[in-house]
Amino acid sequence: MTMSPLEIVGVTLNVTGVWLTARRNMWCWPVGIAGVLVYGYLFWQWRLYGDMSLQVLYVALQAYGWHRWRAAGTAEAGGGLVPVLGDRHSLIVEIAVTGVLSMVLAWLMTVWTDDAMPRMDAVLTCFSLLAAYWAARRYIQNWTLWISVDAVYSALFLYRHETLTAALYGMFTVLAFYGARQWREAFDQAEPRGLRML
Repeated sequence: MTMSPLEIVGVTLNVTGVWLTARRNMWCWPVGIAGVLVYGYLFWQWRLYGDMSLQVLYVALQAYGWHRWRAAGTAEAGGGLVPVLGDRHSLIVEIAVTGVLSMVLAWLMTVWTDDAMPRMDAVLTCFSLLAAYWAARRYIQNWTLWISVDAVYSALFLYRHETLTAALYGMFTVLAFYGARQWREAFDQAEPRGLRML
């Protein structure tokens, strides 16, 4: 198994970023930005252009999340950031739209690129963006989506013999379970008498 120094840096940054997100720590955003830039370059080397584009878009989502969490942190000073439940109807609509966009992206990558796995790449790209958007909005449901996406990514990279990256996404899956539990506990402590929706 060959591991480049840059891949090790990317693994370290990304694991740290997800762990900080699970802990609802504002430092998850700058660490996350550094991690996605490293992996953007690695995905370009591996000809996974959807994933490369995903990393670029992540930078914008990381900035958006940083802004949202800073605003929420100011409003909730002293009590910490409180996760929220996304509205079920809105989430279903967003999932449906993401599914359509993934089909469009798959077609574009099939026609215009030499992407190694355009359909799978497109689906994972689009649903990763949705999960990141939900995390920026502090929706508890972001973790359920991350668990699914990360598990598939782990299998994909194992199939491609990118062992370290497969292990990284396996760790992301475990961290997503941890994050789901942490956010649910924080939500229950903040709203013991009912469900808080955003």
